[in-house]
Amino acid sequence: MPVIYDDSKKIFHLQSGNASYVMQVVKDKYLAHLYWGKRLSAYHGSRAIIWKDRGFAPNPDDKDRTFSLDTLPQEYPQTGNGDFRNCAYGIRQKNGSRISSLFYKGYEIQEGKPELEGLPASFAKKEEAQTLKIFLEDAVAGLEVCLLYTVWHDRDVITRSVQFKNHSDSEIILTKMLSMSLDIRESEFDVMTLYGAHNNERNIDRRPLTSGTVQIESLRGTSSPHQSPFMALLRKETNEDYGEVFAANFVYSGNFTASAQVDPYRNTRFQMGMNPWNGEWVLKPEKTFQTPEVVMVYSDRGLGQMSRTFYHFYQECLIRSKFAREPRPILVNNWEATFFDFDEAKLLKLADKAQEAGIELFVLDDGWFGHRDADNSSLGDWFVDRRKLPHGLSELAKEIHKRGMKFGLWFEPEMTNKDSDLYRAHPDWILHTPGRNASHGRYQYVLDFSRKEVVEYIYEMMAKILSEAKVSYIKWDMNRSITECYSVALPADRQGEVFHRYILGVYDLYERLTSEFPEVLFESCSSGGGRFDPGMLYYAPQGWTSDDSDAIERLKIQYGTSLCYPISSMGSHVSVIPNHQVFRKTPLHTRANVAYFGTFGYELDLNSLKEEEIAEVKEQIIFMKKYRKLFQFGDFYRLKSPFEGNETIWMVVSEDKKTAIVGYYRTLNGVNQAYSRIKLQGLDPDMLYENILNKTENYGDELMNFGLITTDVTAGEVPGDATPCTDFESRIYIFKAKEK
Repeated sequence: MPVIYDDSKKIFHLQSGNASYVMQVVKDKYLAHLYWGKRLSAYHGSRAIIWKDRGFAPNPDDKDRTFSLDTLPQEYPQTGNGDFRNCAYGIRQKNGSRISSLFYKGYEIQEGKPELEGLPASFAKKEEAQTLKIFLEDAVAGLEVCLLYTVWHDRDVITRSVQFKNHSDSEIILTKMLSMSLDIRESEFDVMTLYGAHNNERNIDRRPLTSGTVQIESLRGTSSPHQSPFMALLRKETNEDYGEVFAANFVYSGNFTASAQVDPYRNTRFQMGMNPWNGEWVLKPEKTFQTPEVVMVYSDRGLGQMSRTFYHFYQECLIRSKFAREPRPILVNNWEATFFDFDEAKLLKLADKAQEAGIELFVLDDGWFGHRDADNSSLGDWFVDRRKLPHGLSELAKEIHKRGMKFGLWFEPEMTNKDSDLYRAHPDWILHTPGRNASHGRYQYVLDFSRKEVVEYIYEMMAKILSEAKVSYIKWDMNRSITECYSVALPADRQGEVFHRYILGVYDLYERLTSEFPEVLFESCSSGGGRFDPGMLYYAPQGWTSDDSDAIERLKIQYGTSLCYPISSMGSHVSVIPNHQVFRKTPLHTRANVAYFGTFGYELDLNSLKEEEIAEVKEQIIFMKKYRKLFQFGDFYRLKSPFEGNETIWMVVSEDKKTAIVGYYRTLNGVNQAYSRIKLQGLDPDMLYENILNKTENYGDELMNFGLITTDVTAGEVPGDATPCTDFESRIYIFKAKEK
C-alpha cells in the first residue's frame, strides 16, 4: 500500500516507487515532516526529532522550553505564533488578526486521485495511486485546511495541493496559499532553477544553498520566460547519472513562487505555490479554495532519472489530450514565409511545395482575421479577412486537405487591440485600472478573462471557426505580460483575486474547446516559451519552445527545457537563414539535427529554397517520419551540456533498447583538436549495435563504458580528400541492434 498509517505513533509513511515520504503528528496536534528520500521498507523512528532549548525560540507550552514552532520541522507552517521562517499560508480575519494556528484533526485515504475543480492536474486510476488527505484546523478562525498527497505505486512521484474551507460565519481573507512546504533537516544542497528571457528561455542555474533564502518567482501574470516554475535540491555530488535530487514542478500558468530557506540551525524549508504578491482570496462561509498542485519527484540516480520520471509522468498522467502518446504531425508554418503579406494564392503555392516535400500539416499563422495587416489591429475579431481569403477558411482548409495535409490555425484569444471591433464595442473588457494609463505590449491589451462574459464571447467566436472549417491544429499564442491588473467587474475587496481568476478563465476556455473539439491538436505559445509549464501541458500536449529558432541557440533552450518536460512537448522547427533572432547562417542539416529532438517542422519559405535544399528537406522529412516515435517517446539522455563547452551531445533510446540515436553538435570549428569520444547511456550491454554512420559494430557495454568515438577531421591536419568541418557542425549517429 502506498500510504501506511501507524496509529500508535501517529506516523504517515508514503511509499512511491523507489521513494519514501514520512510525517508524524507530534504532541497530538502538530504535523511534522520527518523524511523524503530513498524508499524505506518501514519506518521505526530513526529520524526522531531532537528537542532542545534554543534561545529566542518562543514556546507555546509554558511548561516545556525545548519545544518551539521555530525549530519544529513542519509540514505546513503557520505564522505569527513562534515560527519566524517563511509561512505556507496566511489569513486575515474579521477583527484584523493575521495570527493562525493549525492543529491536526484527522485523515482520510482514498483510492486513485480526486479532480481539482477548475484546475489542470494529474490523474490516476484507482489501482494506480492512493490519495492521503490530512485535515488541519484553526478552531478560532473556523478554518479547515486539507493537505492532499497523491502517491503512485510505481512512480517516484508525489503530488501535493491544499484545500481551504471556511467553517465560520464570517469571511476569511486568504493572503497566502502555497501548495507545498516541507522542512528538511539538513542544508548541504545545491539549488537548481531555470531562468531566462524572451528568446532565451530556461537556462540552467545551479548554485550552493547557503544561509538565507533562495527564491524565484513570476509577477507577470504568467509562468514567464524569466523564471520557470521548477526548483530542485541536489546533493553536492549529484550529476546527470548519480546522486540524489528532490525536485518540484508547479502545475500552474500564472504568478508563482518557489523558495529554499536555510535557517540558523541548517534546516531547509522548501516551498512552492501561487505568488502572494498582489494576491488574496475572499473565502466566504462554507466555501472552499483549492490550490494548484505541485509534482514532486525524487531521484537517487541523478538529474537524468529525474527528467525521465517527469517525462513519463506527464505523458501518461498529466497530458489529457488524445495526442499524449501519438506521434506529432510534421508542420510548415507560413509566418516566416509571408508574415502579414499573403493571400490565398500565395498560401496555396506554399502548400504545393509543402505537399511535394512530404509535410503533413499546414499552419496559417497571424494575419488571417479582421483587417490584420500589422500587429496594431484586429486581435479579438476572430472572423476571416475576406480581402486576403475571399473564399473563407473553410475553402482554404479544403484546398489544403486536397493536397494531403491537415490544416492548422493561429489564435491569440486572450488579447485585443484598440483598433478592433471588440474593443470599440467593449472598451471595459481589458484589464485596466480606472484613472490610470493602460500599458500595451506590442500594441496589445489583455482581455479580462476573470469575467465569464468575456471568456464566453471569445469561446463563441473560436468554436464557430472550428465548427465551420476543418481545423486539425491550433497554435494558441499569448504575447505580453499582464499590467494594470484590475477588473472593473469586481468589487474593491476582491481585486486581489484577479490574477488567479484570469488564469482560471484561460483554463476554462481551454477546457471547453479541448472537450468540444478533441480531434484538434492544441499547441500553447507565449512569444515562444513564455508560458511553458505543466498547466499548459494538461490541455496542449506541446508548446512553442522559444521564438528563437536558431539551431545553435536552441541547444541551450532545448537542453534546459528537457530537465522536466518531455521531448514530445517541445515545438522545434527548421527556420529560415539568416536567422531572424541572431542573423546566423546555420547549415540546413544542423537546423534539422536539432529540430529532430522535438515535434519537428519548418518555419521558412519552401519556395525560396534551392533545388538541392528541397531535396535535403525531403530526406529530412523521410528520416523524421521513420524515427519520429523514437525521438518523441524514447528515453532521452543528456550526455554533454552546451552550458559547459563547445559541444552538445544527447541521445534517445527506444523502449526495447534496439534502436538509439545520438545528436552531436559543435558550435565553433577547431584545428588539430584532441581525440574525442563520449560514453553513451541506456543501451543493452549485451546487444551488438551497428553504427550506421561510422559502419562499425560495438556491444552496448563498449559504447557505454569506453564510448562512441566522435573524433573527426579536426584532429590533425585535414587531408585533401576529406570533407571539412565548419562552424555549427552536427552529426546524427544511428545505432541498431543486430539480430543474434
